[in-house]
Amino acid sequence: MGSRRFPTEIVDLQAEPFNAPLNEPFTIATGSKSEARNVLIRLKLKSGVVGYGEGAGSAAAGRADQEADLRRARAAGGALLGKDARSWRRLLEGVDRELEPRWGFLRAALGMAVLDALARQLRVPLRLFFGGAEERVASDVTVTIVPPSKAASDARRIAAMGVKTIKIKVGVDLDEDLDRVLAVKSAAPKAKLFVDANQGYSPREAIELIRRLRKRRIEPLLFEQPVAKDDLKGLSDVARLARVPVAADESAQEPGDVANLARMRAAQVVNIKLMKRGILAACDVAACARGLGLDLMIGGMVESSLAMGCAAHFAAGIGGFRIVDLDTPLWFKKSPTRGLSLGPGGVYELSKVKAGIGAAPA
Repeated sequence: MGSRRFPTEIVDLQAEPFNAPLNEPFTIATGSKSEARNVLIRLKLKSGVVGYGEGAGSAAAGRADQEADLRRARAAGGALLGKDARSWRRLLEGVDRELEPRWGFLRAALGMAVLDALARQLRVPLRLFFGGAEERVASDVTVTIVPPSKAASDARRIAAMGVKTIKIKVGVDLDEDLDRVLAVKSAAPKAKLFVDANQGYSPREAIELIRRLRKRRIEPLLFEQPVAKDDLKGLSDVARLARVPVAADESAQEPGDVANLARMRAAQVVNIKLMKRGILAACDVAACARGLGLDLMIGGMVESSLAMGCAAHFAAGIGGFRIVDLDTPLWFKKSPTRGLSLGPGGVYELSKVKAGIGAAPA
């Protein structure tokens, strides 16, 4: 591999802690987080160009030890050294073989760094790698599991940002959840709303929440993951009996899951997250969902503008995503990145990105 012929040769890879406190706890049905403890990948090409990737895992996915995550990322990333980033798909396939599916967030971080570096070297925005269908995407903003008074103040702040869609976390207590949704609706009456239970309800509880909301003339855009991930019949029952579109998140990990969801009519929307299985799997899930007539949603874990920006490029590149849920950079007390960020109206304006993701560690 000659020196001048291959400026895209990968010559160095570093995995570092990417920690940042949040300005308030990010609380959902499965737990609460007050600090992001993510993984940062720095990947250098022979040309000197550096690409960045971020991985944000979940203890529920088997992740509890950041040092172990870093060692695992370095071991898998070592196989990239000396390889040509232009063969990015083959390289990412190798990373996926090295890392089990439960380490999808590390797959995502390594793949992100390869693609960011290559796009920077070629001086093209990353969205073009995924098709270049759109130049911007507009995200919702989330109201987490907080008391109604806090939910109302959060909703007013979100509406003042010009954001059109608000996602409301539910799934802990039916009565409290109802009060939270009502508070958001009262504070932001023009906003479109949808709810996310993160597997927290039984089918009966999920249907009852929709019944109570409808009684108060509130019609959610959709219901994200109302019941346990393996309860496809429960998902189907919610969609059919509550007459509400269901978005599968935890239930949609890979293409086979999507096929089962479509077969059982258990979901009408699939939430794609790069952190679930990595970038290649996300591409496959998107293609499968679209081929089976399901709508697309893009989401994530608690990630900075680096990983969320990459997801925005992914969604814009493919195009036609029904829901964009890439708002967690708003929870960081101080942004650990510079460059691309969530702008007014919740918009990621990608037309201004000249190369790569457009975001880097601060």
